[in-house]
Amino acid sequence: MRRPRVGWMTNADDHILEFLLNEGNREIVATPRVIAENIDFNPGYIRQRMRKLLEEDLVAYYDEEAGIYEITDQGRAYLAGEIDAKDLE
Repeated sequence: MRRPRVGWMTNADDHILEFLLNEGNREIVATPRVIAENIDFNPGYIRQRMRKLLEEDLVAYYDEEAGIYEITDQGRAYLAGEIDAKDLE
């Protein structure tokens, strides 16, 4: 599956979105720490990336007060290769 690549994206971003979508397209919600523990990245780095993914509408708060995130329709479209890179610039 071909996905758009843009300058601000990192390898971790794909892993984060794939984790939130989960196998079988069963979406899950999680904190940056839980995501980091499951995709083997530093929790501080994942928190930083979550802020960027939130800004770009690839994730949204499921529960802002608790710091729990979920994938958005745009995040799902990105994973499916349905978005042009120019739409993420």
